[in-house]
Amino acid sequence: MKSKTHMLATDLDGTLVGDEEALRSLLKYYEEQPYEISFTYVTGRHLASALSLIETEGLPAPDILIADVGTSIYVGEHFIEDAEWAARMKANWHPVQIAEVAARFPQLQRQSLPNEKRVSYTMQSGGESMIYELEEALIEERLPHKLIVSSNRDVDILPLNSGKGEALQYIIRTYAHDDVQVLIAGDSGNDLDMLSLEYPSVIVGNAQEELAILQPDPLLFRANAHCAGGIQEAWIHFYEN
Repeated sequence: MKSKTHMLATDLDGTLVGDEEALRSLLKYYEEQPYEISFTYVTGRHLASALSLIETEGLPAPDILIADVGTSIYVGEHFIEDAEWAARMKANWHPVQIAEVAARFPQLQRQSLPNEKRVSYTMQSGGESMIYELEEALIEERLPHKLIVSSNRDVDILPLNSGKGEALQYIIRTYAHDDVQVLIAGDSGNDLDMLSLEYPSVIVGNAQEELAILQPDPLLFRANAHCAGGIQEAWIHFYEN
């Protein structure tokens, strides 16, 4: 990965994946470039779910997989978990107590996950106002956390210094080429922090309205095309113009 001068760091569902024709066009376009591109997938899915999607969709094997909304990082062809990042995530993380607080809110249905790297819920329609009460309750219990709402239904409670943006910054510092040219792509609220980093970024055309809060910036491209088509549109904008 250190030898690759360009990197695509992209969310999967609704961003890289979602339009088969556009995805094949993007991959063909990348094959035609004179440089090699490193793929970093940044997803809310857990490891097994992400690997299943990669196989089903025929995606290129990533150099890095950031999973569980940035709380886990897997490296290389064998997807070995980054031990330093895992240790950081465990520090001052109290998922049992967090779940006890969240259980006070009947609008939240807990998602079944294979680990406790995050505590995640599906929110019933109309439950948006409850989010502020949940945040206040977690603060009152002095439970360090990061709370993210995306797609108006997914509620993720994460370790404090986590999230897609924090994880992506870590892997760029640790694994990437010194002068790597990056494009970050996303479509929903859990992509907000990584789209706000100081790198060229794209909000794909089918993005959730929650990303409208991002202010105009020369490094932020709002694509017209959906999913992988928006990624290709942005790549041309930043790296061919």
